[in-house]
Amino acid sequence: MERSDLVIVGGGAAGPQAAITAQRLASIEKVTVIRREPKALIPCGIPYIFGTLGSVEKNIFPDALLGNAELVIDEVTSIDRETQTLITSGGKSIGYRKLILATGSQPAMPPIPGRELDNVFTVRKDMDYLQKLQSALEGAKEVVIVGGGFIGVEVGDEIRKRGIDVTIVEMLPRCLMLNCDEEFCIRAEKKLTERGVRVITDSRVTSIAGDGKVDHIELSSGERIKADLVIIAIGVAPSTELAKSAGLGIGEQRGIRVDQFMRTDDPHIFAIGDCAERFSFFTGKPSALRLASIATSEARIACVNLFEQRRKSEGAIGVFSTVIGDMAISVAGLTEGAAKDAGFEFVTSEVMAPDRHPGSMPGVTQLQTKLVFERGTGKLLGGELCGGISTGEMGNILGSLIRSRATVEDVATLHFGTHPALTSSPITYPLVDAAEQALTKI
Repeated sequence: MERSDLVIVGGGAAGPQAAITAQRLASIEKVTVIRREPKALIPCGIPYIFGTLGSVEKNIFPDALLGNAELVIDEVTSIDRETQTLITSGGKSIGYRKLILATGSQPAMPPIPGRELDNVFTVRKDMDYLQKLQSALEGAKEVVIVGGGFIGVEVGDEIRKRGIDVTIVEMLPRCLMLNCDEEFCIRAEKKLTERGVRVITDSRVTSIAGDGKVDHIELSSGERIKADLVIIAIGVAPSTELAKSAGLGIGEQRGIRVDQFMRTDDPHIFAIGDCAERFSFFTGKPSALRLASIATSEARIACVNLFEQRRKSEGAIGVFSTVIGDMAISVAGLTEGAAKDAGFEFVTSEVMAPDRHPGSMPGVTQLQTKLVFERGTGKLLGGELCGGISTGEMGNILGSLIRSRATVEDVATLHFGTHPALTSSPITYPLVDAAEQALTKI
């Protein structure tokens, strides 16, 4: 039987990060990574396979980044916690000193009649499956995306680049409504419409119809929409079957129960990424956020805690971005709506400023910035941005400020560098201006 100091099960964002961190910081001699897929996909790049990249092969995680870790292409079918042994479908027995479960998530599939028809797909992290979807798109003329969250919007926008008619159907009043306040949702929908994507909101898909193969969908409004291909993108569910069969606890959000050190009920087993339960940085309550950035952060936490407790998770903040054409949206922490739902007393501030200076610089975009501060403490709770390509990194700055528990005064006195071709003017720097505006309300 093979034995390893650390075995990592899973090949998504969390697994490779754990392998890299374990070799870099934990001084572990033998690291083994077990994954089912011969080639691992970059999760966040999947929507861009269908347009910008044009090929599944261009969205592959390079195994060279795993360093000296041994890579085993197989599926773990059971865990014997007493003997600290894994059994694989290929008949291998692999012993571990420490085990990290990074089994990820699977696309959620709603019970829509007709979902079993040909040319009905989800967005899976599976190379062969996505190649089949890519091939099906070659003959498609009318595509319906069920779900108007980030994945649905990105997939729809990318497929539209192929000249295919695309309709996004969202059951909530706005696309991106679970992630953004309404004014940012409106901008996203307007940009999608400008790019030729039809957006239908406040409507539910009641059935997918066709004779063996999808022909159309039916909506709760009674409308029928022609479709020769349907993609269901309504979210994901944690992959916890292996953990359950080993008797590990499951949390309220259906992830593997872990503590702040990323340890499961078994001190020798850790869980990270989409398969793991997590809590909110703001409220301490269970969080349904599942992002690659959170997964890699948890991997770094778990690996330095393998043999001694050195680093704690402070909870999920949630920092994410998307792009539609030349317009980017970034969100960090709580939106106004989320802050209200969580019971915070807060103030908001909103500014609009060019992201270059002067405003006549080539490529200038108006950057909309909205910040949310707790009324009593002045702590930054969250922010939203909409503008050009600088938006993503501005969102990352907000995420760092939130984690450091920055106050409105901290943001108003933020140290930053500027350049005419790269940033807003130092006189109208959006984060500082928005904080100063908030100061007048606190």
